[in-house]
Amino acid sequence: MSLRAATRVTRSLSGLLPCWGHGQARAPPLLFSQQRNNSTSPKIRVEFNPTSGVAVMHMQSPPVNSLSLDFLTEFCIGLEKLEMDKGCRGLIITSSQPKVFSAGLDILEMYGKSPERCGEFWKAVQEMWLKLYGSDMITIAAINGSSPAGGCLMALTCDYRIMADQPRYTIGLNETLLGIVAPFWFKDTMANTVGHRTTEMALQLGLLYNPSEALKVGLVDQLVPEDQILSAATQTMTKWLAIPDHARQITKSMMRKPTIDRLTSNREADIQNFVNFITKDSIQKSLRAYLEILKKKKT
Repeated sequence: MSLRAATRVTRSLSGLLPCWGHGQARAPPLLFSQQRNNSTSPKIRVEFNPTSGVAVMHMQSPPVNSLSLDFLTEFCIGLEKLEMDKGCRGLIITSSQPKVFSAGLDILEMYGKSPERCGEFWKAVQEMWLKLYGSDMITIAAINGSSPAGGCLMALTCDYRIMADQPRYTIGLNETLLGIVAPFWFKDTMANTVGHRTTEMALQLGLLYNPSEALKVGLVDQLVPEDQILSAATQTMTKWLAIPDHARQITKSMMRKPTIDRLTSNREADIQNFVNFITKDSIQKSLRAYLEILKKKKT
């Protein structure tokens, strides 16, 4: 397969796969292959302050916090532990990796894998969204880097989003720009955040917003200098903690339950749709060709 042909086919995948860039003027790689690290180093680091009742979750899976099955599993376990701790009322999610919050889904989870493994991976993506979007905790995304596709979805599940005011960073669900349709629950999450019309425009055009644009449309709630993002998140958390938990939690559930129910009632069909797509021979061939291109570039 030629480079041009491989590029054409992989463009149909990159909304589901990692996508990383620093602004619309610079063309990002179509896909990102996160190098496997055989180290048992944790991909998530959690700091919990029992006095304040607030935890900070640092994503630390180099180089770009790609959403691998291992990462998602560790993320969900960490989230569940905090959820079960009655002393934990709030969670701030941020990145320990430079210039990126999360680059999205890991391509190596989708190449050369059995349908069963692909289904397990997609179920883990769903689980991350379900646990975070339905969390009883106050959740704040401290977005200290670019956050396209799956990274944007993670940020959107939070109650409040603070982004570093760095023009090179971008955020958005950019699937259609590269030839595919975002899953319905990605779309629903964005529509619940910025409204139907803005979502319709953003998804059809595959927009990646810089921080000021993201603030203008309501995709993020606040911009701060990058070195102040955790302190700003802590200050914002204090305001949210002043609200009685039971009233806030019931209100949050009332607002989000219809969206959650839509996925839970269609979960198996959603998994099967993903598996059918990613295991097609043509898609697997294009993934192999692209991985070979990346390997040649590295050597």
